[in-house]
This record gives sequence, structure tokens and C-alpha cells, in this order.
Amino acid sequence: MSDQKRLKVTEVEDVTVVEFKDRKILDDVQIQEIGQEFNDLVEVDKKRSILLNFSHVEFLSSSALGKLISLDKQVKQQDGHLKMSNIRPEIMEVFAITRLNKLFDIKDDVPDALAAFRG
Repeated sequence: MSDQKRLKVTEVEDVTVVEFKDRKILDDVQIQEIGQEFNDLVEVDKKRSILLNFSHVEFLSSSALGKLISLDKQVKQQDGHLKMSNIRPEIMEVFAITRLNKLFDIKDDVPDALAAFRG
């Protein structure tokens, strides 16, 4: 497993559960590091079932959304699945405005998301 500075990565059966260490994902350097860690998960570690748990995230900048879209594309290109959970209402509102709620597979919580991988 690659060294993770911005993400906490755990495995639950065959699903890679990713939690963000930062509460606010705002600055460019931080977002670039997250993007690199996402890339490493898919390209280096060959993860195909990824769950992003947003339970610690209070704020997400628009450039961070770009990294989520890129991760989604990468995972799909590898015939994998990306799901998201525990998204705060204010972040969910941004997803709705940008119509990303239609692109991403978003579940209420981790157990729901894990069950969706098996279903």
C-alpha cells in the first residue's frame, strides 16, 4: 500500500474504504496530494472497489470535485466501482447543483455502501 498523507485507507473484505484525514479540503497542494493518492489506489495498488467515506469532511472546494470526477473515471476504466457515503447536507447540495449526485453512487452510510457492493 502506498504511503497515504491525506487519506486513511482500510480494507473491509474486498472493498477499499477511504476516509479523508482533513475536515476542510480547500487548498491546491492538499487537493493535488489527494488526487495523487487516489491515482495510486487505482493505478499502483490496483483497487477496484472503492468507498469514499466523507464522515469527517465539512467543506470541499470545487477543485476537489474535479479529483472525485477523475477518480470515478479511473475506477470505471478499470471495470471497478466507486461509491460514496456519509456526505453532509451542505456538500450534498453542491453535488446536486453540479448534478454530480447523478454521476456518483452515493449511499447514506458505510454499511449501506458496503451492502451495495455485495448486491
